[in-house]
Amino acid sequence: MIGIFGGTFDPVHYGHLRPAFEVQEELGIEQMHFVPLRDAPHRDQPEVSPELRCALVRAALGRRSGVCVDDRELHRDGPSYSYDTLTSFRQQLPDEPLVLLLGEDAFRGFLSWHRPLDILELAHLVVMQRPGEHQFDSQLQALINERQADSPRELHDALAGRIYFQQVTQLDISATAIRELCAADQDISCLVPDAVATIIGRLQLYTKDAGAGHSG
Repeated sequence: MIGIFGGTFDPVHYGHLRPAFEVQEELGIEQMHFVPLRDAPHRDQPEVSPELRCALVRAALGRRSGVCVDDRELHRDGPSYSYDTLTSFRQQLPDEPLVLLLGEDAFRGFLSWHRPLDILELAHLVVMQRPGEHQFDSQLQALINERQADSPRELHDALAGRIYFQQVTQLDISATAIRELCAADQDISCLVPDAVATIIGRLQLYTKDAGAGHSG
């Protein structure tokens, strides 16, 4: 089973990494693909170039086994729609279960995505959420009732189509806060891996002098 975790990663931080690693371990995902997006729909333009954001993710993962940086979206023009990304994965891996990781906030807007029901024909959804009660609107709840998987085994037994909720440790870290700390020349070493902090510091990313779209 292959995991796919897309994001702008502007920059990547422990709030991205820890939940993804927990999901990988809990669900038995053989390979987790971190997919930096060139142009994420419904998001502001990233401050740093796709190539540099990809380099930051690569540095964050280091030599950890079972994970990789997947740069396929860097070579695509236009918005990075999950449907297109998953179509590419499915063409490459026709017989492998695929799981798309997303946070609960993103999942709440899932039905407004580009071709959401077709996405479920390509992959499972794994929703990373905090412990506690969770309520969804009626349309989304109807989809959950139809598609929810009760165990990881159900994800392994089908190529796509199920929705699974995985409780994770969600850290109170945001990329926005990290960018603001960098702009104020504050320490970020407890929020990102050392290798990421080193690159950000060396290239002065997210500082007032760096400018938008820093390409290094």
